[in-house]
Amino acid sequence: MNDKIQAIQSEIEAFVISDAAALEQFRIQFVGRKGRLAELFDGLKDVAAESRRDVGQALNGLKNLAEAKFAAAQEEFAGADQSIEIPADLTLSDPLIQGSLHPLTLVRSRILEIFNRMGFSVSDGPEIETDFYNFTALNFPENHPAREMQDTFFIEKGQGEIQDDVLLRTHTSNVQIRLMQHAKPPFRSIMPGRVFRNEAISARAHCLFHQVEGLYVDKEVSFKDLKDTLYHFAKEMFGKDTKVRFRPSYFPFTEPSAEMDITCLLCKGDGCNVCKQAGWVEIAGAGMVDPNVLENVGIDSKEYSGFAFGMGIERITMLKYQIKDLRLFTENDVRFLRQFN
Repeated sequence: MNDKIQAIQSEIEAFVISDAAALEQFRIQFVGRKGRLAELFDGLKDVAAESRRDVGQALNGLKNLAEAKFAAAQEEFAGADQSIEIPADLTLSDPLIQGSLHPLTLVRSRILEIFNRMGFSVSDGPEIETDFYNFTALNFPENHPAREMQDTFFIEKGQGEIQDDVLLRTHTSNVQIRLMQHAKPPFRSIMPGRVFRNEAISARAHCLFHQVEGLYVDKEVSFKDLKDTLYHFAKEMFGKDTKVRFRPSYFPFTEPSAEMDITCLLCKGDGCNVCKQAGWVEIAGAGMVDPNVLENVGIDSKEYSGFAFGMGIERITMLKYQIKDLRLFTENDVRFLRQFN
């Protein structure tokens, strides 16, 4: 069974989806109900009981890989007009120029692809959240500065009255809490989405940005598992020669906690405005899930452990494409966007 999984994975990765016909062929061959993946899942019942769990996880990873590739290609071809329509006004400039995917979309898809290969599923949750899911369940003390108005957008009840327990989420960690509440370990998932913070807009910060967080909970999960996962991600995203370092840090929801840095790709370590002249750029916060967080969602912290991490998609995109001003992502400047055709 493992040989079949490896063989089909190689076929999926090598399959070139060049047009709508190839997309449909990929769907029928791999994603459809009668495709090859469905046949593998049907054969899971014949796998020995002691191996069924590992094979099942491998099959889920293969399924996520196929679905992610299909979704990315489907999004690329969606809305593509196969016919060429001559505009009524022939004086219009560049009438046949087609659009392209936004750089944040490109990087988000690449991040999902990397983690899907490592067996992470994708989870989603609401952007308007309650205090419990955004703060309390994540072990934030009541007097933590992040609860104050300068960091968080709270929802008004009406006539200027603030509703203290309803807010725009400040991170996608709320999805982690919801996942742990309703799923039984083991699980391994990533949570992409928009987040909101009451910050001044500058070249390095914005009130609206995008995050990808990850969570892995199982028996005997270690800090080494966390480091290996993030090392692999950094090498896949930025190249095998990327230098990585971990620094001790503090987050209310993880213990121990760390921040992950890579050499600034914009200045090659010489110092610039993005890395604040340090030569290193922090790309992720991470750590072992605090036992209090596990207990808050009904998971026995003596039996299970886990790790969590989070990263900003804008920060990854700035490094990936050598972009020095975060504001370019939201200004909708055609001169900027055309560079990603």
